[in-house]
Amino acid sequence: MDRLNAMSLLLTAVEAGSLSAAARRLGVPLTTVSRRIADLEAHLKTRLLVRAARRLTLTEAGLAYVAAIKPILEQVGEAERAAAGEYSAPRGDLVVAAPVVFGRFHVTPVAVDFLTAYPEIDLRLVLADRIAHLAEERIDAAVRIGPLPDSSLIATRLGQVQRGLFASPDYLAAQGWPKTPEALGSHACITFDGLFSANTWRFPTPRGETTVRVRSRLAVNTAEAALDAAVAGLGVTGVFCYQAAKAVQDGELIQILQDFDPAPWPVHLVHTGQGLIPQKLRAFLDFATPRLRERLALVDLMKRSRV
Repeated sequence: MDRLNAMSLLLTAVEAGSLSAAARRLGVPLTTVSRRIADLEAHLKTRLLVRAARRLTLTEAGLAYVAAIKPILEQVGEAERAAAGEYSAPRGDLVVAAPVVFGRFHVTPVAVDFLTAYPEIDLRLVLADRIAHLAEERIDAAVRIGPLPDSSLIATRLGQVQRGLFASPDYLAAQGWPKTPEALGSHACITFDGLFSANTWRFPTPRGETTVRVRSRLAVNTAEAALDAAVAGLGVTGVFCYQAAKAVQDGELIQILQDFDPAPWPVHLVHTGQGLIPQKLRAFLDFATPRLRERLALVDLMKRSRV
C-alpha cells in the first residue's frame, strides 16, 4: 500500500466532503478512493471515517489522524517543489498567534494585506493574552511581547513596547493624583495577569528599583477588561501604552507616573524553524516582519513625541 497516496486521498475526501467529490476532484474512480482509504484503515487497525449517503464524518481517531497528517503532506509537497526547482505561488493554511489588542491593532491589518498578496494562502489568526505553545497547538508563527526564555524557537526582533499606568479623570478627581509610586499603596488597582503583579508593582529609580505593595480590587486576564474597568473609574491599571492609546486620545484615561515607567519590553516574531520552512510560512515572515517593524517604530515615535 502506498501510504502517502492513501493519506492524500483521505485528506482530499475530508476537504471535499465525500468520497465521490474527492474522486471527481482527483479524476480517479470512486472505487479506487474507497479501497485505498479502507486499506489505510486496515493498516491502522482503526476506523477513520463514518460513511454516509451524502457526507462523511471523521471518527475521533480520524480527527486526530487528519490533524497529524495535514502538515506532513504539506511539508512533503514543499520538499518536492523545492527539489524540483518549482517556484510556484505559496499556498496552504497558516496559523498565527498574537496578543489580543496587539493582534487587532497591528497584526490584523498586516494579515489582510498579506492575504491580498497571496490569494492561495488561508490564515487563521489566534488572538489570546497568553503564551501559545507552537508545536502543541500547531501554530506556525507567533508574536511574543516580553523577554524570551531560552528555547529552540527562531526569533526575529520587531521592536519594543512601553508599559504605563492609567486612570480615568473621574477617578483621579475623586481619589487624588499619585505623585510617586509609593502613593499607589493607598489607591485601588486593576491588575492584568502577566504584566503587573497582583500584589506588588516594581518601578525603576535612580538607585535601582523600588517595590510598592498595591491593593488589587480587580484582577483580569485581558488588557481590554483592565482598560474597561479603568475607564469606568474603578482604579489605576497598568497596560502597554499602545493598548490605552485610544482611551487616552478620547479623554477617557490619563497616563500617570510617566517619570517612573518601567523599561520597554521587546516584541519578537517567533517560529519553530525546524526542518524545511514551508513556502507559506517563509512568505508570511518576509511580508510581515518589515511591516510590523514599521508599525512599532511609529508607535514608539508617537510615544516619545508626547513625553
